[in-house]
Amino acid sequence: MTIATTPCIADQVRGDFPILNQEVNGQQLVYFDNAATSQKPLPVINALDNYYKNHNANVHRAAHSLSTQATEGFEGARDKVAQFINATSRNEIIFTRNATEAVNLVAYAWALNNLQPGDEIITSVMEHHSNIVPWQMVAKQTGATLKHVRLTPQHTLDIEQYKNLLSENTKLVALVHISNTLGCINPVAEMTQLAHQKGAKVLIDACQSVPHIPVDVQAIDCDWLVASGHKMCAPTGIGFLYGKEDLLQQMPPFLGGGEMIGEVFLDHFTTAELPHKFEAGTPAIGEAIALGSAVDYLSNIGMANIQAYEEELTRYLFQKLESFSNLNIYGPLPTAEGKGRVALVSFNVENLHPNDLSPLLDYEGVAIRSGHHCTQPLHRELGVSGSARASLYFYNTKQEIDHFIKALQNTIDFFMEMME
Repeated sequence: MTIATTPCIADQVRGDFPILNQEVNGQQLVYFDNAATSQKPLPVINALDNYYKNHNANVHRAAHSLSTQATEGFEGARDKVAQFINATSRNEIIFTRNATEAVNLVAYAWALNNLQPGDEIITSVMEHHSNIVPWQMVAKQTGATLKHVRLTPQHTLDIEQYKNLLSENTKLVALVHISNTLGCINPVAEMTQLAHQKGAKVLIDACQSVPHIPVDVQAIDCDWLVASGHKMCAPTGIGFLYGKEDLLQQMPPFLGGGEMIGEVFLDHFTTAELPHKFEAGTPAIGEAIALGSAVDYLSNIGMANIQAYEEELTRYLFQKLESFSNLNIYGPLPTAEGKGRVALVSFNVENLHPNDLSPLLDYEGVAIRSGHHCTQPLHRELGVSGSARASLYFYNTKQEIDHFIKALQNTIDFFMEMME
């Protein structure tokens, strides 16, 4: 598949996503819940199907043909991921079940062994729970202190406060690249540089950035980066941790058992070389191979093309939202060109609970999210218990935005009439 640079990538790719070609409650499906999980194109579905039909075997453990084929596909996927985020070595890519496991791997294998009372961990109020709870657990066990970067009045990360929080006691900075609720893009390269000047390590949650914009770990210079496959057109149950190779070498294994061993004796063991040192047990082989297929798919489109198209969707979406006078929108507004944030909007309608809004939009075929989006501290910071969220991807269209806007207006009108 070759994708030309065009204002509407969706026209060229929608045929690859069979799930989008269906009706919900008699209406054409409009899937605007991509921040929760993306849909899967046929090449990814076929890659998973092909593995189980033709190559199903365990990896690394046998000399027969099926095992060789499975291993080649599995390790080939690692090479693809490494190239996709510009890692310096394939050894820097550790397959995990998801980004949550990847964060916990760093928490248990590095933080618990390196932090002590008086040390400080900096995170932010806009983090996903998966980048908050592990550090709370680490702080409780090590005596380290947690500090949090708050928001500017424009609902962006307060960089000046971040600079003030950094000190010689800062040992770890764990930050989200793109907020799954606010849609803002944080300046992670600048923030990493500032942290390194204080001698701190940096972990980046890239779950919402890797699927949508070009991500270069060497340019960011982060020590670790985590992402989930299911948000980038790959199956569930597969994610990855990027870590600088010298740092991964220093870290003890996270889990013990098969695959991560070099040799095992009755009273001790040695670990396998990277990256297998952190991949205990039989991995998600088919899912990893399909992740490699997803990377191929996104690479063929071009991440710069995806970003440019989604910026156009962002511009159009926010233009249409201007027609509503009773919406509270969270996060910074995009520029006139749709830049400065991703194609995601979290909002509340005055006097209307988001959990009431979502089912009625579903009745009109529109799938959005409602609730706290795994960012309860952020919603408390915003003074609300939850919000509605519409999140788009490169297979969505302006026509779908029009349908969403019409359905939203119909839903609001329905509730306003009931309240009269």
